[in-house]
Amino acid sequence: MTTITADARRLPLREVARRDPVAQAYLLLRIAFVVAPILFGIDKFANVLTDDWTRYLATEFNDIIPGSAAAAMHMVGIVEIVAGLVVLVTPRFGSLLVAAWLGGIILNLLLVGGYGDIALRDFGLLLSALTLSRLATAYAR
Repeated sequence: MTTITADARRLPLREVARRDPVAQAYLLLRIAFVVAPILFGIDKFANVLTDDWTRYLATEFNDIIPGSAAAAMHMVGIVEIVAGLVVLVTPRFGSLLVAAWLGGIILNLLLVGGYGDIALRDFGLLLSALTLSRLATAYAR
């Protein structure tokens, strides 16, 4: 088991990451949760990954969100981009924000129905985001 010594906390993160697999895991998760939400958010406008993001929006949510389903997905894209940027700046808080967002996505997908496989994948991502939050308590400066 890797423990973080007082000396390791004083080293630049680059030096710690070269030697510490836990620091490496922290950096990999941080990169993933900065890049993925931003790319998914941008794609809500570009529609490269799917031709129609609105099919993933539950009517229960669409009914309470003002505007069209397409406008709602644009709002979702903005939130995802912001969440990725928050992870970049404050990974401990940002990762909790992403985990909560993923919880909402899971609920939405289960309400839509037929997307249990994606909901299960997103549950794994939620657990990874929570792991990043825990690792950030040791490595975030």
